[in-house]
Amino acid sequence: MFPVIQIGPLALQTPGLIILISLWVGITLTEKSAKAYKVSADMLSSLIMTALISGVIGGRIAYVARYPNAFTSNPLNLISLNPGLFDLVGGIAAGVIGAVIYGQRKNLPLWNTLDALVPFFGMLAIGLALSNLSSGNAFGIETDLPWGIELWGLKRHPTQIYEMLAAFVTLSLLWPPKEDPQPRAGVSFVTFITFTAGYRLFLEAFRGDSALIFGGIRSAQVVALIILAGALWLLDRRKPLSQNRK
Repeated sequence: MFPVIQIGPLALQTPGLIILISLWVGITLTEKSAKAYKVSADMLSSLIMTALISGVIGGRIAYVARYPNAFTSNPLNLISLNPGLFDLVGGIAAGVIGAVIYGQRKNLPLWNTLDALVPFFGMLAIGLALSNLSSGNAFGIETDLPWGIELWGLKRHPTQIYEMLAAFVTLSLLWPPKEDPQPRAGVSFVTFITFTAGYRLFLEAFRGDSALIFGGIRSAQVVALIILAGALWLLDRRKPLSQNRK
C-alpha cells in the first residue's frame, strides 16, 4: 500500500489526498446535475461545504473523545487529513445535522436535493474505497485467487478494489441524469442507496476486518440488509415520491 507520498521534504497523506480529490470531483459533478433537478448549484455547493465542515469537526471531536491519548501524544494529529483519525458515526451525524439545518433555512426541496447529490455521494464512495486501498484499511480475507493482493503478510481479496468498481458502476448507471423522461423525485437517490446497500451486503462477506455477530454473518451485513429493505420499500412507494417533484 502507499499511505504517504513523499515530495521532497513534504509528506502527503495519500488517503486524505484521495478523499479531497473525490470530494472536488463530486462537487463538480453535482453542480452540473443541479439544473436537471431544479436546484440551485450554488446552494448545493454551500450545502455540501456546510455538511463537510460539520462532519470533519464532529468526526474529529468524537474521535478525540473516544481516543484522547492519540492526540495528547501527538497534538498535530488534530489537523491530520488521515481518515483513520475520524469517528465515522460522529462525522456522519454532525454532517447530516449541518446539512439539514442549512437545507431547511434555504427551503431546499428534500428529494430533488438528494437526487442532485447522487454524483457527490457516488464519488465519495469511490474515494473512500481508494483511500482504504492506499492505507490498507478495509482489507479482505485470505485468498488463492490470482488477483489477490499482498497485505499484512498474506494474500487477500482486494475488497477495496471490489468496492471501488461497484461504486463506479453504480454512479455510471445514475449519472448523468436522464433528461427524458424525467425520473420521479427521490428515485435516483433511493436507487443509489439500494445499489450501495446491495453490493455492501455481498462484498462484506470478503472483508477480513469486519465484526462477526453469529455464524458467518457480519454486523455490517445486517445493517446493509436493513437499509436495502428500507430502500426497496421506498422505491415501491412511487406515487408519494413523485408528488415531491416540482
